[in-house]
Amino acid sequence: MTTDTATLLRAAVFAARAHAGQTRKGAAAEPYVNHVLEVAEILATHGAPQAAIIAGLLHDTVEDTEVTPAELAEAFGAEVAGIVAEATDDKTLAKETRKALQVSQAPKKTDAAKQLKLADKTSNLRAMMLSPPRNWDHARRCEYVGWAGRVAAGLKGVNPALDQLFEQTYREAIAHLAAHE
Repeated sequence: MTTDTATLLRAAVFAARAHAGQTRKGAAAEPYVNHVLEVAEILATHGAPQAAIIAGLLHDTVEDTEVTPAELAEAFGAEVAGIVAEATDDKTLAKETRKALQVSQAPKKTDAAKQLKLADKTSNLRAMMLSPPRNWDHARRCEYVGWAGRVAAGLKGVNPALDQLFEQTYREAIAHLAAHE
């Protein structure tokens, strides 16, 4: 087994343990780790660098678990920890402020963080179509999809294949919402 493969698997195990017991907001209540695995798979399939793929597995650990940035840096290195830090929202801020910051800060992120955020938004749009949060009405789902598109606008230009995947998924989400009013 190569070092890269071993590191990826170690990150997957780390994420699975960190997110143990957590589920997605959707009606299917799928295990949360499925999301980070999907984000990493999107990144790997679309040619993202190894550090971004590893960060994809770990991207919600600091935001949604008790994992600290220092623990990530120690376990996976400063580069991966830095990418995760760029992709992490400050949960001490109001939701509206966090959302506005994602839009305004997107163009300022590193290339790896842009790819991670774009893969994350793609995964979230897929989830919105397949299993939207139980308590989200149609208007809230529409607002989320529109906001994801605004964030993505500032992330594009690094990885054309990933840009194309997001655009396709975004169009599908819009069509899905239109069909399910």
